[in-house]
Amino acid sequence: MSSHLPSIAPYGAWPSTISAARVAAGATPLSTLMLGGADGCDIYWLAGRAAEAGRNTLLRFHGAATEELTPAPFNVRTRVHEYGGGAYAVDGEVVYFSHFKDNCVYRIDAGDDEIVPLAVTQAGKQRFADFVVDRARGRLIGVRELHGDDEHAQPTNTICAIGLGGADGAAAGAETVLAQGADFYSSPRLSPDGGALAWLSWDHPRMPWQGTTLWLADIQADGTLAAPVRIAGGADESICQPEWSPDGLLHFVSDRSGWWNLYHLCRDRQRIEALCPMEAEFASPHWTFGNSMYGFRSADEIICTYIDKGVSRLARLLPGSGKLEAIANPYEEIRELRVGKGYIAMLAGGPTIPLELARIDFTEEGVEILAQSIEELPDQANLSIPTSISYPSAGGRTSHAFFYPPRNADVTAPEGSKPPVIVISHGGPTGMTVNTLKLATQYWTSRGFGVLDVNYGGSTGFGRAYRDLLKGQWGIVDVEDCVAGAQALVERGLADAERLIIRGGSAGGLTTLCALTFHNVFKVGASYYGVSDLKGLDQDSHKFESHYNEYLIAPQPQAEALYQARSPINHTDKLARPMIFFQGLDDKVVPPQQSEMMVDALKARGVPVAYVPLEGEGHGFRKAENIVRTLESELYFYQRIFGLHDATTAAPVHIDNLQD
Repeated sequence: MSSHLPSIAPYGAWPSTISAARVAAGATPLSTLMLGGADGCDIYWLAGRAAEAGRNTLLRFHGAATEELTPAPFNVRTRVHEYGGGAYAVDGEVVYFSHFKDNCVYRIDAGDDEIVPLAVTQAGKQRFADFVVDRARGRLIGVRELHGDDEHAQPTNTICAIGLGGADGAAAGAETVLAQGADFYSSPRLSPDGGALAWLSWDHPRMPWQGTTLWLADIQADGTLAAPVRIAGGADESICQPEWSPDGLLHFVSDRSGWWNLYHLCRDRQRIEALCPMEAEFASPHWTFGNSMYGFRSADEIICTYIDKGVSRLARLLPGSGKLEAIANPYEEIRELRVGKGYIAMLAGGPTIPLELARIDFTEEGVEILAQSIEELPDQANLSIPTSISYPSAGGRTSHAFFYPPRNADVTAPEGSKPPVIVISHGGPTGMTVNTLKLATQYWTSRGFGVLDVNYGGSTGFGRAYRDLLKGQWGIVDVEDCVAGAQALVERGLADAERLIIRGGSAGGLTTLCALTFHNVFKVGASYYGVSDLKGLDQDSHKFESHYNEYLIAPQPQAEALYQARSPINHTDKLARPMIFFQGLDDKVVPPQQSEMMVDALKARGVPVAYVPLEGEGHGFRKAENIVRTLESELYFYQRIFGLHDATTAAPVHIDNLQD
């Protein structure tokens, strides 16, 4: 921390050491924890490499060292449901993974001196995810998504076995469908004795956080499944993460009580018991495969994480008594956990801790850090520590958010001034924001912007009733809660009412556009691959979300009028606020025309607007150079609009309709 007196500069124009290049270089996404090795003590995970076009590589902590198992060009990623996840599985030291470029499944042996990936499947139009190894039958079991020649036709999803060859298995690469007929499948889980398979399915128009069904079937001598039995779930009950205990009891998470709580199927397969009923969430929405929020230390002890009022807790659950004991740790977000022999491995973070891979030993105090998403942290004196706030919103609701005040130890603002505030509407919209340290947020706060990250009605982490506030109300409730959050900050003297900004990506982009179109609180906005045309989204959307709007808006044909009323593209005559748009040109979730239509409309109306199209990017930006470009362009845009721009600095983006 500097010893000299801080300089004085306007909010929003503070010099900062947290450059866009530093954000891009320091942002290493970590995901998909697995355990393996001969003794079960090896920890595997994926790390995103922004400098390598966003490639996902597989890493292993073995002994006391970390090693990379999938060098370039291998990219451990799948696009089943477009959002992917569950792209690899571990069996001892053998790893099976999906390679993004050709959608083939490959095999590597981490114990070999020279690791050479060998293809298990043939290139084709099938994608795979969410694997489990059926060692006794020489096969992988996973979710297969089979695409046809017509790119506009919906693919077919099944539970499928992939032969691995060998004396006991089917021919290498042979694909055998085990379960079919539903629109979607996930979470195939093999019992410890290999005699039964559990899985989840659901059908249009539901999303998996609305209603899924848990199935169980015995595996017959020829490897096929006996008649499946429905265990739990249905149209209005969401089941998540089925897992088998070491002694063969099927466990799962259900929101039948209004909260995602833990249950198990009794040994007679007739009764279901709640293990620890409480108003907390032991699961998160199934946007991606392979999520893990609990595991077994033994048949009598579950290690779990749960979300309480938006913050994660770590605990030991004793199923026999229902007793829940807290496990001390420094984290407020626990994204994934796995339970090994004598330890817990977690992907976790907190307000001053970036997402990191941590290991907690059951017999020792403290946390061992194995990997970090940010290698070099800013000085603590320059970090904005968020405050959790709740505030009243429309309809008598209470909404929740994290507020990050401006902070930079070397700069202060003129006395009596108030900061511009960026209100963030998260994507999903069925998702949640967390308070884990992110350089992308600190990029703004270190420059004198406040940031309000909103968990609007419809967000997860607060129970099903809160999640269902968005039912039929997308573009209304989310917008009202963002507007109310901005107004609450103004009333508390924490924001400049004339410099309120809203930004969001994907579904959050719709929230942003609606807030600027139908309300007069925000003065400027940024849309990252945002939705502007609800009808067009239905026509162009991929299978997973193709009926999502029936929940968020209404089923057809009654949705037609609502689509017209809530789609910003139909009301550009009301939009007079400057905007900047960012769009990946390979986006299959929200196609580029959603942004381009808005840009063209604003240009025609003389409203200041900028557009940044990005080649080779999909739904979310992975390349380092594009992370830099978007941040620098967004900052420049705000500073130009608010008269804070240094004229000597080169313009990273052209702004139409802006007079010098």
